[in-house]
Amino acid sequence: MAKFQDLINYFRSDWKLSIFSITASSIYEIIDLVVPYGIGQILNVLSDQPLDQPLTQAIAIISNFTNYPANKTLSLGVLLGLIFLVTVVKAPTQPWLTAWFHWDIALRVRRDKTQTAIAKILTLPLEYYDVNNPGRIAGRVARGISNHTWTYPEIAGQLIPKLLRVLGIFAFILFIEWRIALLYLISFVVILGLSLKKLQRLIWHESLLDKYMEDTESRTSELITNIKTVKAFATEAKELKRQTQRLDRELKLVDYRIHKGYVNLITWQKTVIQFCVFAILGLTLAATVNGQISLGHFVMTLTLSSMAYAELEPISTLAEVFSRRYVSMLRFHEFLQEPTGNESVGILTPEDETTSPYKFTGKVEFSHVSFGYDDSRQVLQDINLLIEPYQTVALVGRSGSGKSTLVKLLLRYFEPQSGQILMDGEDIRTLNVGKYRRRLAIVHQEVDIFNGTVLDNLTYGRPNATFEEVEQACKIARVDEVVKQLPQGYYTVVGERGVRLSGGQRQRLGIARALLVQPDVLIFDEATSSLDYESERSIQLAMRSIQGTCTTIVIAHRLSTVREADKIVVLDKGKIVEVGSHEELLRHQGIYRRLHSLQETGELLE
Repeated sequence: MAKFQDLINYFRSDWKLSIFSITASSIYEIIDLVVPYGIGQILNVLSDQPLDQPLTQAIAIISNFTNYPANKTLSLGVLLGLIFLVTVVKAPTQPWLTAWFHWDIALRVRRDKTQTAIAKILTLPLEYYDVNNPGRIAGRVARGISNHTWTYPEIAGQLIPKLLRVLGIFAFILFIEWRIALLYLISFVVILGLSLKKLQRLIWHESLLDKYMEDTESRTSELITNIKTVKAFATEAKELKRQTQRLDRELKLVDYRIHKGYVNLITWQKTVIQFCVFAILGLTLAATVNGQISLGHFVMTLTLSSMAYAELEPISTLAEVFSRRYVSMLRFHEFLQEPTGNESVGILTPEDETTSPYKFTGKVEFSHVSFGYDDSRQVLQDINLLIEPYQTVALVGRSGSGKSTLVKLLLRYFEPQSGQILMDGEDIRTLNVGKYRRRLAIVHQEVDIFNGTVLDNLTYGRPNATFEEVEQACKIARVDEVVKQLPQGYYTVVGERGVRLSGGQRQRLGIARALLVQPDVLIFDEATSSLDYESERSIQLAMRSIQGTCTTIVIAHRLSTVREADKIVVLDKGKIVEVGSHEELLRHQGIYRRLHSLQETGELLE
């Protein structure tokens, strides 16, 4: 669970520079108070009233040093010089010692935290993405980083310095009249305390709004991703109505609860503030009439107290803005705190890249492997399977029998709950995840395509591949036929998720991409499911041509794809029930024969 401390630690890498810039901003805010003080002392000089003792002593020292008489002219000159220093001389230095550093820190940390968030996205386990879609994740990250970036200059450059300025004003007024200063301090504590209490309730509403907004963004992302399905079923009106209901829910919360709450808070603050200003005016006027303070002190006290109460409005505004952003910033830190499991070591460092890569013969052994996505149901039960180097092994069975789960365990997307998986006799959990996966390649049922050129997608797993190697892989996977039809050939941009390619073309590209990395273990997970008969036959020939070059694991519903496999493994309800060649399994008259018969007669395989 993220805490307020996490928000402070967000800028921890620049804490020394932060302290410097906040201190500088606070000093400049307090220095500004010299102006009303100087003007008050000027009024005392003009009305022939005494100056404050420290100022009188300073003028006397200057008089002795310059041999100039300590008269009205010198006093006015000293006061004007003091005001000149804190206004004209201060002006060119203030932006560089304050605003520059505030934004410099915020922007550099934004870059660093964005990098951290991307690394988190890359290392989160797959099950996280089963319940959080891209729109929800991207929205949380974007709002969290953006709000951190905008909030820091406001807190460091305005809120903290203004609070210190208020304390500085208290010190000035205390020097003049302690009873007025006491009233001033009590009123500030009461106003700020009650304001913070009301803001806590509004922050709760903000957390609810943030969740509502995530739901809306998540569904919008799904609509964009699945727009073809929406149009195919003509559900545009239903989806628009659903999103409109979500937007109405957000509006009611943000307008009638949150915004109304802030307006009520501001109304209360303004009323109390004006009452306090009037009270200060009455007390100060009475003290002046009674001769307790001079005319200059009257003007200075009234001016400073007005400045102090005027600061309450920007302080309240900043507190309101912070409370609006607080929840989204916390949710960003909750995202960063999501557990990564073994994926945290999956990103290869520069040192990993320079060390010797793994090289396997492709001998894979599943030893007493059991696994379930939750405790209530086991997907795989006591799996024992040996795959020899360079063998082609097919995994077949009904949907939900555990075929794809077995491959996910081999790729270390998940860890077995019991048993172990060995690669060349070594437990894969002892291997570096990134370096291990570099020696495997998989062609999924739905091939992921990036928005780039055909060549970019082909060389994604092996950027340093030669063009001749690319052409060879494309020839095997029959991608060369596709490339000839594209306007810019290999340099054609395929669009978001490869929308400019058909399903079969995307799958051919995925097969070529897998071949290009020259893996020790090559996995086909329903890789021909989107291909027509002719294309499927071409891929079968391609698969036959690579037999014996690496260990190949084929998951297929179409049994025609796996007839020539060295070994066919039949799974049913998470268990291996049959193992053998195509002919052996047909003679066995078990599940495989029944599945084969169903496909031969044209019935659907369930």
